[in-house]
Amino acid sequence: MIAQPARGAVYLFQGFGLITKPGIRAFVMIPMLINFIFFSLFIWLGLMQLSEFIDYLMGSLPGWLQWLEWLLWPLFALTFLIIGFFISLLTANIIAAPFNGLLAEAVERHLDNPGETSATNWSELIKSIGPALLSEGRKIIYFLLRALPLLLLYLIPGINILAPVLWGLFAAWMLTLEYIDYPFSNHNLLFPAYRTILKKKRLLSLGFGGAALALTIIPFINFIAIPVSVAGATAMAVKENLIDSEKASSKL
Repeated sequence: MIAQPARGAVYLFQGFGLITKPGIRAFVMIPMLINFIFFSLFIWLGLMQLSEFIDYLMGSLPGWLQWLEWLLWPLFALTFLIIGFFISLLTANIIAAPFNGLLAEAVERHLDNPGETSATNWSELIKSIGPALLSEGRKIIYFLLRALPLLLLYLIPGINILAPVLWGLFAAWMLTLEYIDYPFSNHNLLFPAYRTILKKKRLLSLGFGGAALALTIIPFINFIAIPVSVAGATAMAVKENLIDSEKASSKL
């Protein structure tokens, strides 16, 4: 049970090396720039509200639990950062989706045929914008239907102690769904297909998503979270034969 989450995390860290490879670097700058803009906006706007948010959450606790403030304050603060950075990341991915698809394609080409490069196909990029945005829309609906009940847990005294843990697991799962989308979509395998595949490898998926989540809350390094995570997810899809297994199962 420990090996699979660790293997998932290793795939994420492989993304750091992959984005520096010839033929891949050209697809990194735009997602990284988009990520930089949205994270900067969150830091500027979101963190200013952190203190008020934490005070509200602490005020919702009954008197007999006030002694837990020393433990819950940093826990809720971390959750606020996770939620804020996570939403910023999802928003940035909506804008960067077509470019992320090209990045995933370049990574997969490198893994299958090391040293092979090709020029950017701008006509294919334009054609991919519609399907990419549609896929992002489906993921947003999936996210909202599950995120809203989790957020409501913060309003229930006592139970809100568990809310940060549940939110962390959910965020890790969503980030895996987010980034694995790009290599799968390049093979015309859409959201329902890869969600089913990942459910069968949930520990592997949570390991990757947990590492991606940690990456998003590390200052400065989080500016390259999108390209690193796209590259790592593509490596996981290729080396774990996730795409081939889905194609095989769809033919049965």
